[in-house]
Amino acid sequence: MTRVIAAPSPNFDARTAPPEMIVLHYTGMADGPAALARMTDPAAKVSAHYMVEEDGRVFALVPEARRAWHAGVSFWRGWTDINARSVGVEIVNPGHEHGYRPFPRVQIAVVIALLTDIRSRWTIPDALILGHSDVAPRRKTDPGELFPWAALAGAGHGLWVEPPPAPGPALSEGDAGLGVLALRAGLARLGYDCPPAGPFDADLAVIVRAFQRHWRPARVDGVADGETRARLMALLRLAA
Repeated sequence: MTRVIAAPSPNFDARTAPPEMIVLHYTGMADGPAALARMTDPAAKVSAHYMVEEDGRVFALVPEARRAWHAGVSFWRGWTDINARSVGVEIVNPGHEHGYRPFPRVQIAVVIALLTDIRSRWTIPDALILGHSDVAPRRKTDPGELFPWAALAGAGHGLWVEPPPAPGPALSEGDAGLGVLALRAGLARLGYDCPPAGPFDADLAVIVRAFQRHWRPARVDGVADGETRARLMALLRLAA
């Protein structure tokens, strides 16, 4: 892995347990220096453990043994203090608000090397390598549909599935019935903060879009078509 550059942030506190998750973000700012300045500003009260620049440079902000402030209000598998359970990695990209673009190959190669390094020290299963939008779907969209989750999984980090074609009626806002209840149950079982009952409403569409950004990036529209549901079922079997 490339040399790690120290850029200490004051924005952290004590952990209560070893990390068991990795949460990936994009910085969502004009450039890397602006993001680094914000994460090292005590007034901002945000940070991450690492920031990976587009050219592959890695900045270390908070020791892994400390609790960085990167996930905010978040949820996964019933856990609500995601900061306490995770290592946060910020990946420089302007994001959806500032000109979202593909992540450079050198940057992703370094992210993969960094994950290998982090996982050499902590027990972090593939099912717990997630995006910010997974743990905070109502607030966040990062690292987004352009992030190469499949390449990451191919390198040994995270889950990815390519199920066979699954034709069938799509579920969307306004629908109700057993199919919607099964969709809700599957998303909740995977880890999302998804209420178990109710019709397909705007909130469920938000969660479906978050799922699609990670595992169905060719279609991010909040509509649970057959392939979206097939990928969810395949992931549940893989994560079991």
